[in-house]
Amino acid sequence: MTAPMLTVEQAVERVLSAFQPLEPERVPILDALGCVLAEDVRAGDDIPPHTNSSMDGYAVLAADTFGASADHPTRLRVVGEIAAGHVPEAKVTPGTAMRIMTGAPIPPGADAVVRVEDTASDQDWVDIYVEVPLGNYIRPAGEDVRRGECVLPNGTLLRPQEIGMLATVGHKEALVHRRPRVAILATGDEVLEIDQPLTPGKIRNANSYSNAAQVLKHGGVPLLLGIARDSVEDLTTKIRAGLAQDIDLFLTSGGVSVGDFDLVKDVLAAEGDIAFWRVRMKPGKPLAFGYLTLPSPPSVPPASGGDAPKGQGGTTTPILGLPGNPVSVMVSFEMFVRPAIWKMLGRTDLARPTLQATLMDEIARKDERRHYVRVRVEECDGEIRAYLTGDQGSGILSSMVKANALAIIPEDWDHALADARVQVMMLD
Repeated sequence: MTAPMLTVEQAVERVLSAFQPLEPERVPILDALGCVLAEDVRAGDDIPPHTNSSMDGYAVLAADTFGASADHPTRLRVVGEIAAGHVPEAKVTPGTAMRIMTGAPIPPGADAVVRVEDTASDQDWVDIYVEVPLGNYIRPAGEDVRRGECVLPNGTLLRPQEIGMLATVGHKEALVHRRPRVAILATGDEVLEIDQPLTPGKIRNANSYSNAAQVLKHGGVPLLLGIARDSVEDLTTKIRAGLAQDIDLFLTSGGVSVGDFDLVKDVLAAEGDIAFWRVRMKPGKPLAFGYLTLPSPPSVPPASGGDAPKGQGGTTTPILGLPGNPVSVMVSFEMFVRPAIWKMLGRTDLARPTLQATLMDEIARKDERRHYVRVRVEECDGEIRAYLTGDQGSGILSSMVKANALAIIPEDWDHALADARVQVMMLD
């Protein structure tokens, strides 16, 4: 009996329903890059903690500069110097000035700063060539952040700027949803390790490494399990070994089509449950999704209590059986695995940015599936244009190398003319 072919939206919904944000853990802030906060972060101090200068120059009383110009400078006596990180030891009074560096505290009495470029100094005296207002180049305490203010709310994705804010408010660690552990297994008698020489009928294991790189890019921790050969015994052994490693998601590549040697679906069905295995998209129609169960060792009876193994669903782990062709693997990952990883990280913005673009090349013929076409998106004369990256075969990995987006060609189009307006999903 032929399995029903789900729409992309139906498949995404069913996959994502299997995942929830993972439990929080406290990690050093650099390890938290790309993670999602699991608590509010509040400032314990004003930032900046003191009123300071935003320029190198002279701290003065603004009133002393009134009427100053290049032709008629105001001459003030220099009573000291204050550098960043030091405390002023003198006071600015009428007729005086203090040399000040960027970030240094404003000395008592001063209410403005004159840029060094607008002055001329001869050690004990300085000529001021401009009139400045009150507060000129002065940054007040708490200008950026007030003590007690929530600077990063629960659910914030930590980018480099958020890491900087954590450091600014004195946090060496952050409580974040932990990174998902993703097992990656290639399948097929034709697949070689990448450092092996090619022999007739063989290909190198690109899929595991492209998937592992995608896992890393999107915030997960990849666990490479190697290659399973086209036998039920080897597939079963390697799947069970992967499940024993406290994983949150299992990925396989290859073996989910309808050929006599496409055994992955059969093994998955024997080791767990398959929810679906066909999606109305190209590339990537054969895609198995389901759940695996790690059997108890023969000598250990089924547990009646205690802690369940790690992984979504307690004793079960979700699995996505991706196709075997390298482009199909990467596109399927983008559509299903990436949002699952993001959801486990605690992210709520699971969709990629999309744009409307003008397709610059014709697609002469397509079937009734939704096509994800590899394109290079550029802006030219105010117009967003999408250029095909060459042959769109699912085995042409170079079409992904040259692409920065996927153009989405709807199911009800049987072709696409050059100059057609299409939606593009940005990858970079």
